[in-house]
Amino acid sequence: MSRVITPDICVIGAGSAGLSVAAAARAFGVEVAICEEAAMGGDCLNSGCIPSKSLIAAARHAHAIRTAAAFGVHPGPAGAPEGAGDPVATNMEAVRAHIRAVIAGIAPHDSQARFEGLGATVIRARARFTDPRTVVAGDTTIRARRFVVATGSRPALPKVPGLTTVPHLTNESVFDLGDLPEHLVILGGGPIGLELAQAYRRLGAAVTVVEAARALGRDDPELAAVVVARLRAEGVAVLEQTRAAGVVADSAGGVRVETLAADGTRRTIAGSHLLVAAGRRPNVEDLGLEAGEIGFGPRGIRVDAGLRTGNRRVYAIGDVAGSFQFTHWAGYHAGLAVRSILFRLPVAERRDILPWVTFTDPEIGQVGLSANAARAAGHSVTVLSAPYAGNDRAATAREAEGMLKLVVGRGGRILGAAAAGPEAGETLAMLALAVGQQMTVKAFADTVFPYPTHAEIARRAALTYYGKSLANPWLGRLLRLLRAFG
Repeated sequence: MSRVITPDICVIGAGSAGLSVAAAARAFGVEVAICEEAAMGGDCLNSGCIPSKSLIAAARHAHAIRTAAAFGVHPGPAGAPEGAGDPVATNMEAVRAHIRAVIAGIAPHDSQARFEGLGATVIRARARFTDPRTVVAGDTTIRARRFVVATGSRPALPKVPGLTTVPHLTNESVFDLGDLPEHLVILGGGPIGLELAQAYRRLGAAVTVVEAARALGRDDPELAAVVVARLRAEGVAVLEQTRAAGVVADSAGGVRVETLAADGTRRTIAGSHLLVAAGRRPNVEDLGLEAGEIGFGPRGIRVDAGLRTGNRRVYAIGDVAGSFQFTHWAGYHAGLAVRSILFRLPVAERRDILPWVTFTDPEIGQVGLSANAARAAGHSVTVLSAPYAGNDRAATAREAEGMLKLVVGRGGRILGAAAAGPEAGETLAMLALAVGQQMTVKAFADTVFPYPTHAEIARRAALTYYGKSLANPWLGRLLRLLRAFG
């Protein structure tokens, strides 16, 4: 039997962005309907952030066993010499069980039961606009005051001859593997590709990454080189400036990838499994966007700075809104939408405060503006740096690769930061606060950091801002004058 409901807000999509809007609205007593035909929690919970970081955690344990000898620790009885061969045996079924257990532990927070307990109406069906003011989901017609489209994104398939005809994995299926791949070939050297490449290599698979441009192309080239060098040292074959020219299945059930390098070199890579990690595309299909008078294109739904579409009743947030595809950015979008819808406050997306981290080992990431972006925006820029080789905490763990860079503007204001190094994401989280609150290097130079910590590197970089002052001859004269007075 059909029904008509009139909530204050209708959220289309129960991923990170949509559920954040729904939870915030219900906290203020606002009537909310949520439409979702797939799994609650979206990509991040079910096939993205949570399973990938769970896999990385398992792989880190395997790596720790292999490298324990450098610390005087060997697998086996106390005092036993290091054994021959690989001391690690990976049980992929157990790894998969670990991943599923982590997901299961978080899932109740995003569940239908929780949101119905909060008072939201949850409709487990695909939603479609039938006109600018109406959405239909299953047997329910929804006429809300405001709509929020938060349908996320999905893996994109590059135009590689033969790709659609051979078995291949994406982030939506790779975590279901019950056996360790013998040789995993990955198309794409971005964050997803390199995180999974290192994880599967540490678990014991042979891994080859094929990247048409530069691996981690969005990151600072000097810092990206640190990460790529580590992956290669661990045995991952990273082929940069190399595109996949074709894919065919082989008689053994694997794949053969034909590659073409920028210098014209051709080669064939035989793999047992193929993983496609070549970007994502927004989920805009079958939403009735035309009927809703909502503009969209290949990058997603078109929105203004306040995340409103051409239909002023409709907002689009998260991956589908055509900007950055990060869970934390989706949460940021949700906060803007809530402030605009509930309190009629003017809001505008600030892309100059965006942080991101790729959870390889070492981690790499950025917050705010790069030096080039800051200069393009008209800032006078100074780049400060500090190597992890000078960080005592990094030295204790034999993880001294990489560095931190601070992008500093007039008056010492921190405009951005980038890092590649141990737990770089934690240090960048602190610097995200500094960028968002327009703090200066003085705040870090004056702060007493606990010792020894990785975060100390931020103070070390900040102190270099004052290096030129120390060489100022007038400062030397002032000091001599003060000494003259005893």
